[in-house]
Amino acid sequence: MTETNSPDRKSRRGGGRDARRSARSSGNQQAATPFITRKIAPFDILSDEGAEIIENNAETILEEIGIDFRDDPEALTILRDVGCDVQGERV
Repeated sequence: MTETNSPDRKSRRGGGRDARRSARSSGNQQAATPFITRKIAPFDILSDEGAEIIENNAETILEEIGIDFRDDPEALTILRDVGCDVQGERV
């Protein structure tokens, strides 16, 4: 009768947790590179002059039209107390 598990034959396959552990501890790992590399040069969507124009127009709209604070009587009270012109829900 022959024995199926002879002593000279490996009983376990290579790899697995022990192989991964020894590979991590061997110290020959390379630095991980990012998956996606941006190859498009960055550019400004809006110039400083354009941003200044938008800011000035926003200030004009707030000064001439105002902003509505709907369903927030506490905010209206606070703004009225600090000197804002409150008309209904519009400040």
